[in-house]
Amino acid sequence: MKFIADNMLGKLAKYLRFLGYDTLYFSEDRGDEFIMEMAEKEGRIILTRDRELHNIAIKRGLRSILIEETDFKKQLKFLKEKLNLSSENMLSLCSICNYPLREIPKEYAVGKVPERVLEYADEFYICDKCGRIYWYGSHTEKIEKTLMELIGDENS
Repeated sequence: MKFIADNMLGKLAKYLRFLGYDTLYFSEDRGDEFIMEMAEKEGRIILTRDRELHNIAIKRGLRSILIEETDFKKQLKFLKEKLNLSSENMLSLCSICNYPLREIPKEYAVGKVPERVLEYADEFYICDKCGRIYWYGSHTEKIEKTLMELIGDENS
């Protein structure tokens, strides 16, 4: 499943990426036509809080889900129930640019992450698109805990 989220759903888009779902999101408004063209071109499900966009997309034969909740946790729970979201590919995408993460040797992270991180972390991942380096730490634990509380499944 691939998604495109309108600019009112930034936090939801980020958490879908944390779950490993390819989710396009642009913080600036690119317009309804752009969203529908991307959805059609790339086979994406439109996620929107805009009822008009949702209705037009449906009339065009596109998959669109109207998100009425304002809280991202409720939004994610709603999508879990509607689409049976899974945690199978959790933390496999860059939360910033939606690109797959690749494991790198610890040595490569030296000088690129805080020194204290090198003392406790052994696994590091990089986004080849933006260069951001990820590791498992307390922030990651909080994200995982939040995701499992919201969509916990058989892969947890």
